[in-house]
Amino acid sequence: MVDLSIIIVSWNVCDLLATCLDSIITTTWDKLELELIVVDSASSDNTVPMLRERFPQVKLLPQSENLGFTRCNNIGLAAASGRHLMLLNPDTEIIGDALVTLVNFLDAYPTVGIVGPHTLNSDGTTQSTRRRFPTPLVLFFESTWLQPYAPRWLLDSYYIANGAGDDDVIEIDWAQGSALMARRAVYDQIGGLDEGYVMYSEEVDWCKRAKNAGWRVVYVGTAHIIHHGGKSSEQVVARSHILFQQSKLRYTRRYYGWLMAALLRDFLLLNYTWQIGLEGIKWLLGHNRDLRRERLAAYWQVIRTGLR
Repeated sequence: MVDLSIIIVSWNVCDLLATCLDSIITTTWDKLELELIVVDSASSDNTVPMLRERFPQVKLLPQSENLGFTRCNNIGLAAASGRHLMLLNPDTEIIGDALVTLVNFLDAYPTVGIVGPHTLNSDGTTQSTRRRFPTPLVLFFESTWLQPYAPRWLLDSYYIANGAGDDDVIEIDWAQGSALMARRAVYDQIGGLDEGYVMYSEEVDWCKRAKNAGWRVVYVGTAHIIHHGGKSSEQVVARSHILFQQSKLRYTRRYYGWLMAALLRDFLLLNYTWQIGLEGIKWLLGHNRDLRRERLAAYWQVIRTGLR
């Protein structure tokens, strides 16, 4: 059986995808039996012709419409044959033996179901990927205007600031979906990602379901990758805001109940109303008006949806 199936969902990031695939082939192709699966979500750039010309070893699954990140990942998972399965963003690069390290870790610890690597930003700094499941309080503070005022103990508990070093191996609650490896037995037991999350929070929910089923989730700090971050979502700013908050609400409703989700929705809409007022004042004062206009349009679209 194939050691590792790598599923990459791509949308209009042709050059980054080519760099990602080159890094996999250069570092790992002769060390593991790999299956490379690219699910292209109706890209309008040169992605599909590029893959057919430069990467004939890739199993290409081109879609006729943009089906969203989560649904496309499930298409890739259903087509995969590996004993381990990896969800990998196209704006990542593999460093050294990262994939070998993760596969070996899963092979050595049969109670571990999901692993995540030490993820670096483009500038070499460490991304915060060692997470606990979000509490209701975290859900109110994270990615809102309140975040800078959050008590340190709250975010420290969420980001697992417990003295562990970036290169340590520690148990966590969820691994970031930009680079997440699971053993096939997890997928066979709990199924794929919940397609109710079009994008964002789908990996939190998947890890939650895995842990509820008895599997451990581990951060393997000795495996390094680069994640340039957000290159697809940057193309649809307003849509990204809407999906991020809708996914947060779906997670809240599932694990904390409808009342908590309703309170969070009202708070988030109030947050965006506040942001519109703030950006409007800055626009009137002539402060970077193009940026203010873009943000006003995005925030107004969020409010119009009602986040439902």
